[in-house]
Amino acid sequence: MSVVLPRAALAPGQNGAVAGAPHDMVPRSDALAAAPAVTTGTPLIRLRGVTKRYGTGQAELMALKGIDLDITAGEFVAIMGPSGSGKSTAMNILGCLDTPSAGQYLFHGAHVEALSRDQRARLRRRFLGFVFQGFNLLARTSAQENVELPLLYRGESAAVRHASAAKALQSVGLGGWEHHTPSELSGGQQQRVAIARAIVTEPAVVLADEPTGNLDTQRSREIMELLRALNVDHGITVLMVTHEADMAAYARRVVRFVDGRIDSDTPNQRPVSPDSPAVPAGKP
Repeated sequence: MSVVLPRAALAPGQNGAVAGAPHDMVPRSDALAAAPAVTTGTPLIRLRGVTKRYGTGQAELMALKGIDLDITAGEFVAIMGPSGSGKSTAMNILGCLDTPSAGQYLFHGAHVEALSRDQRARLRRRFLGFVFQGFNLLARTSAQENVELPLLYRGESAAVRHASAAKALQSVGLGGWEHHTPSELSGGQQQRVAIARAIVTEPAVVLADEPTGNLDTQRSREIMELLRALNVDHGITVLMVTHEADMAAYARRVVRFVDGRIDSDTPNQRPVSPDSPAVPAGKP
């Protein structure tokens, strides 16, 4: 599947620096200096000693117990683990939807754990796109309007919103479906709308939480091929939580969580592609 984005989602600048690093996103303050541009080979995302604690006393739950993780720009990482393993908590922290109780989270070299709520929101709007298992589309709103929402939050003009959303829908194979509401679309089409919404802002990272969980086998493969194309053809970093080994097989790296810790972190030497048979992640 060929995916054409409106503009480059993550383009390297001069001397290997990644364009759009958060030094122009995060306001200067005494608490947080401007982040430098990230050079080739430096992790886009770095977690060091990250913990997450819920509750206190006898009700205390340690969801994460000292996570160290590096993710380089352009990776496709599947995050796996049983229920309660901490993978969703880690994903929420990576997506700036939650904050660690302790430890460091660096994005493009900026200390995310030191950002204010508003600064984290700005980081999400500019650098991150989200895809959810339940699609999370507005029921009475057209596909076009659903895709425009992130641009509306960013204050873009109507003309920019309309043009960018139309191109994003075209890129996921939904040209001509702009005015259909979710109830007029199949599950696979609704997830394509959700992916178009995730990429319309041209994010550096797409975070997908069980993106095929509500789909049948064929629609799941189509969505995974779309994510694979965004990663391989456009260099968008993809972080995906999944329970399904055959979906994780599309990723080039599989990180497994168990009991709040990373149990294994292994490369997938043969990720699924249009020219190769599906090989479950971790199989030889």
